[in-house]
Amino acid sequence: MSLVVQPVIMAGGSGTRLWPLSRAGYPKQFLVLSGNTSLFQQAVSRLQGLAAPGQKLAAPLVVGNEEHRFLVLDQLRETGVEPAAVLLEPIGRNTAPAMMLAALQALEAAEAGTDPVLVVTAADQTIQDEAAFTAALQRAVLQAADGAIVIAGITPTQPETGYGYIRAEGAGQEQLVAQFVEKPDLATAQKYLAAGNYYWNASIFVLKASVWVAALERFRPDIAAACRVAWAARSSDAKFVRPGRDEFAAVPSESIDYAVMEKCPGTLDIRMQALDAGWNDLGAWEAVWQVAPKDADGNASVGDAIVKDSRNTLVHATSRLVSVVGLNDVVVVETADAVMVASREKSQDVKKIVAQLGAEQRGEQALHRKVHRPWGWYDGVDSGPRHQVKRILVKPGASLSLQMHHHRAEHWIVVSGTAEVTVDDKVVLLTENQSIYIPLGSTHRLRNPGKLPLEIIEVQSGSYLGEDDIVRFEDTYGRVAT
Repeated sequence: MSLVVQPVIMAGGSGTRLWPLSRAGYPKQFLVLSGNTSLFQQAVSRLQGLAAPGQKLAAPLVVGNEEHRFLVLDQLRETGVEPAAVLLEPIGRNTAPAMMLAALQALEAAEAGTDPVLVVTAADQTIQDEAAFTAALQRAVLQAADGAIVIAGITPTQPETGYGYIRAEGAGQEQLVAQFVEKPDLATAQKYLAAGNYYWNASIFVLKASVWVAALERFRPDIAAACRVAWAARSSDAKFVRPGRDEFAAVPSESIDYAVMEKCPGTLDIRMQALDAGWNDLGAWEAVWQVAPKDADGNASVGDAIVKDSRNTLVHATSRLVSVVGLNDVVVVETADAVMVASREKSQDVKKIVAQLGAEQRGEQALHRKVHRPWGWYDGVDSGPRHQVKRILVKPGASLSLQMHHHRAEHWIVVSGTAEVTVDDKVVLLTENQSIYIPLGSTHRLRNPGKLPLEIIEVQSGSYLGEDDIVRFEDTYGRVAT
């Protein structure tokens, strides 16, 4: 029977260090930061050539957050890759439980007598040399098929303090793991770089599904048992698989490294595969600058940017002209509702800004001005004490929920496309330049019956304009009525 290679893509991160571009509702793995596709799409695509002759490549398993489920499906659809399943975490519990869910799903879906080799990678990494990446992981798959746990190690190019390290024994591409080391201070990182046998931990793992289950049950039986309880309470909806919400909330939160990997040296067969493929995890704006194309002065820019008399600076503009003069080693990131300026050296500390925004319950921590929904998106154009204006795009064939508002009325003006509008017991079709009034308290729905995107301008007026003033009666996307 053929060896089954099972790609597993961890897509549940929040990407706080890439704020303001990355938000809780649209985190960095779904952003286009390098190349022409998102980091998640790049991860999916580069795993498609993973299986060697005589091996079977299974459709990928994606582990992600419930709130991002339609982002995952939309971006998979764009790549043309059909997932085996999308495992949805109702609440973040770090990577060890996520990998346990993937292992349980892989074992359950496998043909009798097969034990899939999991190739587990984060969704927010970049690889410059995909041929080298594939070759290294194919070697790791063969090692894992014999029962080993294999982790990818990156030869360090600088004394990086933002990564964990692996101390390896041996030489060449395949070495034994002697020790895992936490993120060091600068002096320690410099010693690691000089020693030559320390590698960055890329958090890419290759091992049989049963090996991971057995290792987690050995080192963290509490996590393993709680995951099994949540898995037993799972529900399925098309490609979505949801562990029991309350049961998964009771799972202890822990990373793969802390739960298992750091305890393996000396007890289990754990090896390192050296990965020389231009790897970067884009963990901070400094890393984005490193992989970006640069001018002769080391400046990188995205969007409508003008950079003068500056060196080694990154400017990322999304909605307007951004110009900088006389800046060295600085990051400037502009979005429609926020601007962030930081020294490249301190770019890891952007997460402190996000923490403060969260503590103050500010919307900029979670959402962009343009908010993506399963049916399309809306963009908050203007707002005041008793009014709000939005641009709304509805995908062909999609519809919003049948809903009602207690505190606001709405005016809809069709900019392009065709709108089917339900207001109480009436249904009307509107085309470009036509409009309709939705009185406060009316049951209503907006649908796009056409083959082209529908775009409207919505003007809300009333005493309260919050998104929680929605009573849903019917909804295509499984959102619970309130």
